[in-house]
Amino acid sequence: MLHIIPNSETCNCYAVRAAARHVTQYYDQFLAPTGLRISQFGILTRLKIYGPLTISELAEKMAIDRTTLGRNIQPLQRDGLVVIAPTAADRRAKEIRLTVPGSTRLEAARERWQMAQAQFETSFGSNRAAELRALLRTVSALDTPAQFAERP
Repeated sequence: MLHIIPNSETCNCYAVRAAARHVTQYYDQFLAPTGLRISQFGILTRLKIYGPLTISELAEKMAIDRTTLGRNIQPLQRDGLVVIAPTAADRRAKEIRLTVPGSTRLEAARERWQMAQAQFETSFGSNRAAELRALLRTVSALDTPAQFAERP
């Protein structure tokens, strides 16, 4: 039996995670003066675009689990950038709303995000960046692990 030992040169998961960490740190450096991280910027952006969302809806739109989302929302709530309140339709469900200070902070961060985006595309190449995004969207659309398991 052949034993394959995964390493950073051959493991797809490692390569994607390492790249994600690197790009996250890159954007975080640009956003640092605003007091936001790229993950928080993403939350505020989606709330600005879609309006109030339940935690489940927001987690789905961001393709992350609710626990991770919850950890990222706590500092935003603490800083008054979002509020969490019961929904009008179902008092048991909670929705997250962007506040006026949150919208103001988002606008300041958007300018820094645009700087990061432009610098990344200058360094990496606009065409290569577009190709990378397309490839990553394709990867994100792959079957789930449960569906993989059904295949021989």
